[in-house]
Amino acid sequence: MAEVSANSFIPESLPGYSADIAGQLGMLWELIKVPLIVPLLQLCVYICLAMSVMVFMERLYMGVVIVLVKMFWKKPEKRYNFEPMKDDLEMGSAAFPMVLVQIPMFNEREVYKISIGAACNLSWPADRLVIQVLDDSTDLGIKDMVEKECMRWASKGLNITYQIRESRGGYKAGALKEGLKRDYVKECEYVVIFDADFRPEPDFLRRSIPFLIHNRDIALVQGRWRFVNSDECLLTRMQEMSLDYHFTVEQEVGSATHAFFGFNGTGGIWRIAAINEAGGWKDRTTVEDMDLAVRAGLKGWKFLYLGDLQVKSELPSTFKAFRFQQHRWSCGPANLFRKMMMDIAMNKKVTLYKKFYVIYSFFFVRKIIAHMFTFIFYCVVLPLTILVPEVYVPKWGAIYLPCIITLLNSVGTPRSFHLLFYWVLFENVMSFHRTKATIIGLLEAKRVNEWVVTEKLGDTLKNKSKSSAPRRSLSKFIGDRVLVHELGFAVLLFVSGCYDFLYGKNYYFVYLFLQTITFTIAGFGYIGTIVPGN
Repeated sequence: MAEVSANSFIPESLPGYSADIAGQLGMLWELIKVPLIVPLLQLCVYICLAMSVMVFMERLYMGVVIVLVKMFWKKPEKRYNFEPMKDDLEMGSAAFPMVLVQIPMFNEREVYKISIGAACNLSWPADRLVIQVLDDSTDLGIKDMVEKECMRWASKGLNITYQIRESRGGYKAGALKEGLKRDYVKECEYVVIFDADFRPEPDFLRRSIPFLIHNRDIALVQGRWRFVNSDECLLTRMQEMSLDYHFTVEQEVGSATHAFFGFNGTGGIWRIAAINEAGGWKDRTTVEDMDLAVRAGLKGWKFLYLGDLQVKSELPSTFKAFRFQQHRWSCGPANLFRKMMMDIAMNKKVTLYKKFYVIYSFFFVRKIIAHMFTFIFYCVVLPLTILVPEVYVPKWGAIYLPCIITLLNSVGTPRSFHLLFYWVLFENVMSFHRTKATIIGLLEAKRVNEWVVTEKLGDTLKNKSKSSAPRRSLSKFIGDRVLVHELGFAVLLFVSGCYDFLYGKNYYFVYLFLQTITFTIAGFGYIGTIVPGN
């Protein structure tokens, strides 16, 4: 067989042919750019612009509705039947319904006392309250501490039980489902769920349960999260901005217009009959809370969000914990959408308008398009269009619409308005992880059911500051801190920024260089709290 050299793949008849590799590559680039690269990239721009319009219209719709709700809607106490809980001297504690409190936890060394103590201090007759601590911990030392804490409160007259399982099957959903199987739960009408770092105010039940008692069609009353460590670092401030918008706007709009929204998994109280009618807890996705809410909503149950019913909690303050949490929160909804889209479309118990809201607004735009559009457009397509100037990107799509969307997102946390620009840069970094997780959920790829419990630090930093932390090896330090994908996108953005600085006319390099810095900071792990020896 004749020997084939690499040069034989380059047609020598090309004008200006040279053996120089860079020249050959440049020639090939010019050959494929106009007929292939430019049309393909222009198509990507149009798709991204369409997604941008979808996100903009969704944000604008919610912005208009929330203004109307705040100005003209009646308060929940006026919209629904409501009578405050009062102590009855004749009936005594029998005037209060039986309530089950479930506290699922897994190796919560730093915060287990917080939720147990808060649950035991709820203002509710002790003989009408059952507290379950559902401990799936694998650390025997932690299990022993949690059990002793339960025994300590039980000795004070509280009806608190410590419950463990042989395996962690189903993770949180499995633990909650197992807890509802106990015989004594049959006497309970309602169940309230608090994660291990949540600390409700004593009047939580007295303010929420009347809505369930006097409105038989309400299945869920959801409280608003507040964050005890929002000022700990810049990472927690960024999370506060995103979550405040979720609670202030998304949950409020869903509750006011459709009596439907996603259960947040904690800080809410369910009617047990509604859980049973919906099919109980399922562990088919990593968002068992949203799964239950959608199934209950399709059964015709209503949900109520109370913005002034606030529950204190802790935000993940390490970048690693936050990334794992966002993977679960992005992958799960996408996977649930894949599993339930036809069930929602074929459902006959809810109106066509509500089905459209759940499929298009709740799932498609908020859980899929919003994540993918941010990353694909601003971190991939826009930088590539700078390197291929033949591709046209209208300024209204690249600058004006995103600015309006950002301003609409800022209404949740006015105190952090000065951090808005950095929040955009940080959200663009996180959109990479969310996009990847969303695709995994839609395709049911390998990590679709990955469940990593969000690490809570509690007083970890205070405790570790008093003792010397063990040193880690250099290889482990680099493996934990250096994120190759983030650094790769930083290089792409930097190259595009340099090209735009030299040859561009739209000043995109200002954004590109700032985004490069943000990706680089994330790539080297200098975001959030650094825990010594962790």
